[in-house]
Amino acid sequence: MSERTPDSATASLPDPAQAGAGKGPLYQTASTTATDYWNDSCSVEELTYAIERGAVGATTNPTIVGAVLKKEMHLWRERIAEIVAENPTWTEDEITWRLIEEMAMRGAELLLPVFEREGGRKGRLSIQTDPRFYRDAARIAEQAVRFSTLAVNMQVKIPVTHAGVQAIEEATAAGVTINATVCFTVPQALAVAEAVERGLQRREAAGEDVASMTPVCTLMVGRLDDWMQALVKRDGVVADPGIEHWAGIACMKKAYGIFRERGYRTRLLAAAYRHHLHWSELIGGDVVLTIPYSWQRLFNDSDIAVVPRMDDPVAQPVVDQLYRRFPDFRRAYDVDGMTSEEFDAYGPTARTLRNFIESYHDLVAVIRDFMLPNPDVK
Repeated sequence: MSERTPDSATASLPDPAQAGAGKGPLYQTASTTATDYWNDSCSVEELTYAIERGAVGATTNPTIVGAVLKKEMHLWRERIAEIVAENPTWTEDEITWRLIEEMAMRGAELLLPVFEREGGRKGRLSIQTDPRFYRDAARIAEQAVRFSTLAVNMQVKIPVTHAGVQAIEEATAAGVTINATVCFTVPQALAVAEAVERGLQRREAAGEDVASMTPVCTLMVGRLDDWMQALVKRDGVVADPGIEHWAGIACMKKAYGIFRERGYRTRLLAAAYRHHLHWSELIGGDVVLTIPYSWQRLFNDSDIAVVPRMDDPVAQPVVDQLYRRFPDFRRAYDVDGMTSEEFDAYGPTARTLRNFIESYHDLVAVIRDFMLPNPDVK
């Protein structure tokens, strides 16, 4: 395993003295530290805003695609009708996936200049595999390989379920640059990193290229926080107010230290923003922050100082209280807190998969209205 050097993380950065002028704290974050930021959607409007302020990537998922389509239906209405007309035998699912692919391809096109400028190390758009496949490694990997051919700068999201970990190795071995998603914990992140290493080693042994691959592992820090808050209500946990807001950050910082120590070639990514600590506490790390447009606007309008904090540990009394009060935090924080067979039933995993599957069905319902309009509605 090879570790990134400081020079490789900062070689393309501009003069810090000139960075950030008039473009906000996120531009300053991306241009003066090793921390990259991405736009958390494929929206043309949002991605354009983000790229202008230093973003070097973007992500999608079924929930995001549905929200973008609702916001930018004027850009897609005619094209959806064309897809339906051009493919008279296609099912709702086939039409839906074609639309998802085209929305991802449009986002990838916006990022192509970044990809070319950065020599392929940045400038990718992540498209998510079908969340309904979460138990089927072969189908996930097959779809991942297909998605990787949609654009030269496409990255593919695979859930960190038991089957998903297997799919990550297979897709990586096939040359897919993966983005592990539906991931909240240190043991999940380590399982991803090891699966990627196995896949990369298989490619190297076969004489295949790995230099152009830039795998990332997402920690959905805000969704872990959400789960701690849900446990407070469900289980009647008495803890200091606000302490649950540190759960995701604590796991992210612990995983980051282990990744650096072991020299994994996978880069960590923070997602699911709930408050500014999910940005400000991670500044300075050689990580990616994928930030929703609404939070980008808030952060860019803030006066929070852009200073490196990634190496500042979460206060030990905070970690100790989370560890005492929340058994599911222990499972998330400990290196051996869960086996891969336990990933699927972990609270945030089940919650998120259910959300993504529901969002997918909502998106299919939108397509149904194009294919089979409701005669009872004017």
